[in-house]
Amino acid sequence: MKLVILDRDGVINEDRADFVKSADEWIPLPGSLEAIARLYRAGWKVVIASNQSGLGRGLFSINDLNAMHTKMHQALTLLGGQLDAIFICPHTPDEGCACRKPLPGMLHDIIRRYEIDPAQVPVIGDSLRDLQAAQAAGMKPWLVETGNGLKTKNDPNLPPDTQIRASLADIVNEWLQEN
Repeated sequence: MKLVILDRDGVINEDRADFVKSADEWIPLPGSLEAIARLYRAGWKVVIASNQSGLGRGLFSINDLNAMHTKMHQALTLLGGQLDAIFICPHTPDEGCACRKPLPGMLHDIIRRYEIDPAQVPVIGDSLRDLQAAQAAGMKPWLVETGNGLKTKNDPNLPPDTQIRASLADIVNEWLQEN
């Protein structure tokens, strides 16, 4: 099985400093949905692992989050793609949960669900916490330069084995050319 784990905001859709709070504010990055559809058609399982502390902060409701994800699913379906699962952490940073990235709890849950060797799983993110969670879970960290990625790539705490590419579409193009 080929499995990839994607962060959402900044990798698939535009990120916002004030949080993506509604389906109207959820705007896909150019080429991201097409890239996911290509992975799906090539036999990959695509899973999202996303911190969504806006829920815990009361900035949006679970219905708002579901509407964002419905919009994403519908757009992917039109492109011939689909997601296998979406995992979220709804907690705020001060709640001390184990699922909020940079902790690896959410990634561990995904590994248990799919019964796969974590060393075979790439994790694509735009923030240091995504890459730190991947490293802590024994997965392969990939950084995109979209979202927070341009700032993140200069962080001295970047895991040393992190692969850096311009966008999700660039990573997928590279992977599918190799196979």
